[in-house]
Amino acid sequence: MSAPAMGTTKTAHSDVAPKKKRGPGALATAYLVIYNVVMTAGWLVIAVGLVRAYLARGSYHGLYYSIEKPLKFFQTGALLEVLHCAVGIVPSSVVLTGFQVLSRVFLTWAVTHSVREVQNEDSVLLFVSAWTITEIIRYSFYTFSLLNHLPYLIKWARYTFFLVLYPMGVTGELLTVYAALPYVQKTGLYSVTLPNKYNFSFDYHTFLILTMVSYIPLFPQLYFHMMRQRKKVLCHVEEYKKE
Repeated sequence: MSAPAMGTTKTAHSDVAPKKKRGPGALATAYLVIYNVVMTAGWLVIAVGLVRAYLARGSYHGLYYSIEKPLKFFQTGALLEVLHCAVGIVPSSVVLTGFQVLSRVFLTWAVTHSVREVQNEDSVLLFVSAWTITEIIRYSFYTFSLLNHLPYLIKWARYTFFLVLYPMGVTGELLTVYAALPYVQKTGLYSVTLPNKYNFSFDYHTFLILTMVSYIPLFPQLYFHMMRQRKKVLCHVEEYKKE
């Protein structure tokens, strides 16, 4: 399950902290700046690709094919964020970051890529658009934070746009998985049936249904977490300005 704004805490650099924490060293900081700049540029390429395809076709239908390759590349590239947390150069939870990143990679490869019939669904454009705007803001936020020169507009966008983008992305994701269910059931995609030499069975159709159900408890938790972060960060900024 993604958190568009659902990359809520993937590689968060805390704006407000009770005590000052040591940041990454100079080499790690340089690497993170380069990584975030590249990822920002990558999602900008996706955004431009969507706009150009729309202007050329005069329709939003089937725009996925115009950005399929860069989407797969840069969304998969987010797996490095899990490594950043694991080695300690980014102070975020490995579990939470891994869950958020892997949920998007899963939707990209195991659903949208694997079930080609859903690629024309409007729901795909819905979550791709939400991801694209979110990631441009998020990676820009991290870049400027690392450079200690964060414009208020980017900070405001980081903690405000998710109010719309997160529900928009989640809706697109759920509708896409739902659209894939009949094709998965019909073809037996990724399913393993008995008997077999491993004495093991797996029903991918059921797994996708359980994945959809998991959004029910997880979406409110992540959404309200970002609401609390927004109040904490933006209220702190307003108080600072008044001093």
